[in-house]
Amino acid sequence: MSEPVLPIGTQISALADLAPDEPALSCDGVTLTRRELDRSTNRLARAYAERGVGVGDYVTIVLPNSIEWIQAAVACWKLGAVPQPLSARLPDAELQGLLELRPPALLVGREGDRQLGKAGRSGSPTRQPIHPEISSVPIGFTPDLALSDAALPEAVSPVWKAMGSGGSTGRPKLIESGGDSRVPAAIGYPLGAQPGDTTLVPVPLSHNTGFTTATIALLMRHHLVVMSRFDPHGFLQLISDHRVTFLTTVPTIMQRSLPVYQADPDAYDLSSIRRFWHLGAPCPPAIKESWIDLLGPEKVWELYGGTELQALTFISGDQWLTHRGSVGVVVSGEMKVLDDDGNPCPPGVVGEVYMRPGPGSAPTYRYVGATAKSRDGWDSLGDLGYFDADGFLYLSDRRVDMFTVGGRNVYPAEIENALSAHPDVLSCLVVGVPDPNAGDLGQVPYALVHTADGSTLDADGVQEFLRERIAGYKVPHTVEFVDTPLRDDAGKARRSAVRAEIVARSRATEPA
Repeated sequence: MSEPVLPIGTQISALADLAPDEPALSCDGVTLTRRELDRSTNRLARAYAERGVGVGDYVTIVLPNSIEWIQAAVACWKLGAVPQPLSARLPDAELQGLLELRPPALLVGREGDRQLGKAGRSGSPTRQPIHPEISSVPIGFTPDLALSDAALPEAVSPVWKAMGSGGSTGRPKLIESGGDSRVPAAIGYPLGAQPGDTTLVPVPLSHNTGFTTATIALLMRHHLVVMSRFDPHGFLQLISDHRVTFLTTVPTIMQRSLPVYQADPDAYDLSSIRRFWHLGAPCPPAIKESWIDLLGPEKVWELYGGTELQALTFISGDQWLTHRGSVGVVVSGEMKVLDDDGNPCPPGVVGEVYMRPGPGSAPTYRYVGATAKSRDGWDSLGDLGYFDADGFLYLSDRRVDMFTVGGRNVYPAEIENALSAHPDVLSCLVVGVPDPNAGDLGQVPYALVHTADGSTLDADGVQEFLRERIAGYKVPHTVEFVDTPLRDDAGKARRSAVRAEIVARSRATEPA
């Protein structure tokens, strides 16, 4: 008979008893041993309990990546509470909408009020509560040292994580994991993680990729290295300095790091990497191929699946080289591609990707707020794609991002993939906007491009480069150059907001 799985908090304490002096967590040059992580989170949990946190309560974590972030999550698990991470940079309106879906017992990292522009008598801004009835502790909160750091009674969180999503669309939702905090350490084995790995998390912990990777590291006795904020040199240097063996990243990080590495390859040693995962967004083939060449195809792996984890695909670098552009074969759950009438699409025909857990499997998630599009128990995350005859899945784009030019479907990701092959392009984003010439095209492609310092690439150069690689009607009519990255550190872009801003600017310049 197999041993029962212990709650995450209990497993972390057990590792502290087993190897108290091992490094458990590092960030910004500071390292906590397993004993220090365990004792500090025991005390922090008691401080949270004094503020009303108990079993089953939500604790919203609004912190930047840090040791403090990890301590907050571990303290939640030790109380049987549910960590709910949200971006530290969320606008007030989005934060408010997510908090109202399931008000937490505690807000960590942001006081219960927010700064306003109007100055008070002291000259400092006056403050207005963002959610005054919610107890809160600010960033940098330190528990009273009089609180005990001894072990707490074992507690099970009914949900081990609750991720926020959808605020930018105006339809916020929470995605609760389908299981409680008795998460087996073996969760990392299908990804190739091994006990004793050194894991780097360069993406925001508020996103599922970062949170799940960090949890795997905590459970599997890894040395977890967290980047407080991504920058290409720092990313490469941390891999070299800590001899990182396992990491998960996103295409944006891959694209922004390549030119830095290529400019001075002798400055960095990436040979320690055993498993390099990327996920979260489609990866431009030229960028992926460069990383395969750099690390070796056996080390570069890709995963496709939503936060809900109904189903997953994996693909190794070796498989990708023979199925270029694919996100892999289904390794967990079930997937199928359906047309607009709900009929299965034959191999090679683009449709909407639907997925569900395998027969007899427990639910992998619960929604609070908006829900996914469903057909007879199959969920769609809004992605379009197709399977080939070998069962490999290829993604075209998200349905909401597709637009039509003269009645022909255009997928922004195809244009972005082609443009990303240009050596001067660090990131790019394509949206469909109304035809400015009021012609019969309906919409036309509009590209925003972020180039490397010193680049002389101009709009004509972008269009010429793309005409050699994609059909003429897909070449952007307008190219706008920007001087900041177009995606966040998790590889996400607010495409609808970008499009709305472009359209608003265009209308503002129209003759009255």
